[in-house]
Amino acid sequence: MVAFISFFVFTAFVAAYSSWKLRKDNFSTKDGYFLGGRSLTGIVIAGSLLLTNISTEHLVGMNGDAYKHGAIIVAWEVTSALALVAAALYFAPRYLQMGLTTIPEFLEKRFDGLTRTIIAFLLIISFVSTLLPIVLYSGAISIEQIFDISGLLGITQTEGLWLTVIVVGFIGAVYAIFGGLKMVAYTDTINGFGLLVAGISIPLLALWNIGDGNMMEGLRLVFEKAPEKFNVVSDEVSVGPGSRDAIMPFGVLFTGLIINQLYFWTMHQSIIQRVLGAVSLKEAQKGLLYAGLLKILVPLIIVLPGIIAFYYFNDTFYDKKELVYPSLVKKVLPFWMTGFFVAVLMGAILSTFNSALNSAATIFSLGIYKRYINKNANEKRLVKIGKSTSALLALFAIGIAPFIAHAPRGLYQLLQQLNGIFFIPMATVILAGFFLPKVSAKAAKVGLLFGLLFYIFTNFIWQVDMHYVHIWGIEFVLNIGVMLLVSHFHPRTNSFSITNIGVVDVTQWKYAKGFSIFLVLATLAVYIFLGNVG
Repeated sequence: MVAFISFFVFTAFVAAYSSWKLRKDNFSTKDGYFLGGRSLTGIVIAGSLLLTNISTEHLVGMNGDAYKHGAIIVAWEVTSALALVAAALYFAPRYLQMGLTTIPEFLEKRFDGLTRTIIAFLLIISFVSTLLPIVLYSGAISIEQIFDISGLLGITQTEGLWLTVIVVGFIGAVYAIFGGLKMVAYTDTINGFGLLVAGISIPLLALWNIGDGNMMEGLRLVFEKAPEKFNVVSDEVSVGPGSRDAIMPFGVLFTGLIINQLYFWTMHQSIIQRVLGAVSLKEAQKGLLYAGLLKILVPLIIVLPGIIAFYYFNDTFYDKKELVYPSLVKKVLPFWMTGFFVAVLMGAILSTFNSALNSAATIFSLGIYKRYINKNANEKRLVKIGKSTSALLALFAIGIAPFIAHAPRGLYQLLQQLNGIFFIPMATVILAGFFLPKVSAKAAKVGLLFGLLFYIFTNFIWQVDMHYVHIWGIEFVLNIGVMLLVSHFHPRTNSFSITNIGVVDVTQWKYAKGFSIFLVLATLAVYIFLGNVG
């Protein structure tokens, strides 16, 4: 009962505080609903970015991978800081100068309306088919395991999972539908603080218990049990037999991972929408770079617990990696803290879920509905359509989520592998839009189609003996080649230049470059100091 009370108290506090803070905001306008009135500050942006990115697919999926394969999985996190530096110094200034509402809007300015529409559809499909269901499923697994929903209600685990998915999905949809981006961002900030407190408490409590009150002694014992699990440089093969089953070969950091990180942190709508909602470039840069620092520290929450779990459970959960993090939480967390932890976990689920819903609604309402269905729609109508879109997509995600249980790979690896279908072709086109002025609109569309077919064929049909992240790198290079070739025969006909339309102040933050250098050095330090462990 105490656990349930603490759960409801914290959850209610987040909802009540956010609603009170936003009581005077106008959510009936396009900018008010979709971009938070362009009023987000650096701290809010950083907290929202962290929670939008870190959800249960990280807590459950990455800790599961760390439990079995060790710290090599940190590459997904620490290299994000480099992409966030690029976002702060290059992309954010240009997005805010153009006054964009969505990334597809840039593609229309640079290429044409059809390119924008194709990207918009691909983004919505990627949200519904990959991110939303996996976030719901991984969250439901954790809540079911920690609270034992099925045992309390006297139902099967499958029924408990369905029930949890439906409840979490419903609550997430309510937040996204009625609060818009600013409600999502504010709840993210509060839940972000809660996640840091609750998340770091798990490894600290575990090390305290293992070391009999001495956390450093606990860390020493965990290290001595399996020193190789602390090594961040993998010796897995990335090409040839066995490469398809590898988790994170070191070589892939220099090929497709670069492109993936650039896409996610500088071009993905659910991330960049926070930047587009910034009150100024200065605040956008603060938010992005603060988030970069958090990404370097966040392995303490989503990697270290997995390694500690190996100390407790040995290889017991090797075939059920998604159960290891909930099991560790139940083992080390005092019962009175369980409700608070699940509330924070719920916040992490809702953040990513809400963000994806809000981004998909923005893209559909402004990029598809107003362009093709009702060109004369006023702002109130667009907001209403956005809310309806969020509700419909939430229902789709709830229906799909429980079937993720049949996925043969780890949750986080599955998410990344599926994301490759959409991310790399879109990244290629957007990067070409910025850096290759000769690429034409026709070439962009051919590049998109080629990239989609190439990845699906080589990763799912032909299944070449190569790690999927390497395939991303090859796909990127081939996409660029295809687009340049098509542009040679079908040259660009439109003109495009980035101009400041004066939507927000675009004065640079004076510490942006210094902070960026620090993040680059910190990222390198992780690999220098942990690259030869064990």
